[in-house]
This record gives sequence, C-alpha cells and structure tokens, in this order.
Amino acid sequence: MGDDAPDIIWLRPERPARGPRPAYSRAQITAAAIQIADAEGLEAASMRRVAAEIGAGTMSLYRYVPGREDLVNLMVDAVYGELDLPDEPSGDWRADLTLLAHALRAASRRHPWFTDIRGVRQSFGPNTLRFLEFGMGALDGRGVPVDEMMALFGIFQGYVTGFVREEAFWIEEERRTGMTREQWMAHSGPYVHHILDSGDYPVFSKIILYARQPHMDDDERFAYGLERVLDTIAAALPGPE
Repeated sequence: MGDDAPDIIWLRPERPARGPRPAYSRAQITAAAIQIADAEGLEAASMRRVAAEIGAGTMSLYRYVPGREDLVNLMVDAVYGELDLPDEPSGDWRADLTLLAHALRAASRRHPWFTDIRGVRQSFGPNTLRFLEFGMGALDGRGVPVDEMMALFGIFQGYVTGFVREEAFWIEEERRTGMTREQWMAHSGPYVHHILDSGDYPVFSKIILYARQPHMDDDERFAYGLERVLDTIAAALPGPE
C-alpha cells in the first residue's frame, strides 16, 4: 500500500509479511467488541476494554486494529456477515427484499447498537458489500436509473432501520421502567381521552379510534409496514413486478 493510499482497514493485511504469527485475529478482536457492545452499548466497546477482554495490552491492540473507527467498521461488517442470504438475487425482487428485511431486522435485534452508529465514517467491508450487492441487485435491471435504484433501496433500508430503532427503544424503556408499551398506552388513557374530548385534533382522534397498527404485535406491524414500502417501490418500477 503506497503512502498516498487511503488508510482503510480493508486495505491493511491482517498478518504482516514477516515476523512472528500474531497472537490474536481480527475475528477474535471483533467478536469480543461485539459481545461488549451487545451487553453494554457501543460506547462500552473501547479499545482499552476490548484489549482487557482478550487479555492484551491496549497499545498492542493497535497492532491489529489501528483505531476505534476501524474497530467499529469491523463490527458492522461482522453483523452484515450474519445475514443468511443467497449468493445472488432470485429474480423476484419483492421476495428478495422481504427476505433481506427480515434478516436485517433479526440481526439488528441481536445487536441493538447496529442501527444507531454515529460519529464513525463507515467503509464497505466484504460482508457489507455482499449485503448491498444482494439488496441493490434485487432492483438492478428493473428499468430505473441507478440513482433511482439507490433512492428506492434507501427507502427500504430506512424503514427497516427505523422500525428496529423503535423496537430497541421500547425494549430499553421496559427494562428501565418495568412498564410495557401496552401498559404505557393504558397509563396514558386519561390524557388521550382528554384530547379526544377537546375535538381539536381530528386526525389524531381518527388514529386513536380506528387505527389497527397500535394494537398489532411487533411482527405484524413490521410485516404491514414492509408491504406498504414494497408497494411504494413497485409503483416506481416500470412494467410488471
């Protein structure tokens, strides 16, 4: 790698060309960081904490992973590697994106930090690229320009990410307060009736009185919203699905 090449973890060889065999692998370091982040949040997975977890000195860890941003990129790519996807899209874009949505949601539920990474410039590791190749590939060749394809996939991914973030929020709130979402809705009942009685918010009142989504379980709500997103994508694609 030349001096002018970008300093990206994926361009760095894991093992030096010469010298002793490394005591740790990137996979071991990444797995330790993910275990910490799953239990305590992403911020807890510091270089110092990960080094202690694997029994290494903090400074020696930098021989394997140059910095925290690189560590987070390794973690993100490892989670994408958990997605059980076919080698290539099937040709049925709707079925492929449905499969991808459920796989992405399942991985994100296992790793709540995954959908809330901030302050890190993410690079495209091999598993991340495989995810994009499958997802974007499902829409490729459907008669829309590449920018449109990117926008449609962004709508899809944004829905899944937003849904999982909301799930994670309620899980954390239940852990923090001991109150489920259903219990919170019941607790808020008197205030909601006050709003209804005022007559000042007719659209909100219609939602409260007639909407089914608040009373669905998470799986039902996810599937319902996903179908609406896929319908939106279908409307943007020329010709039959």
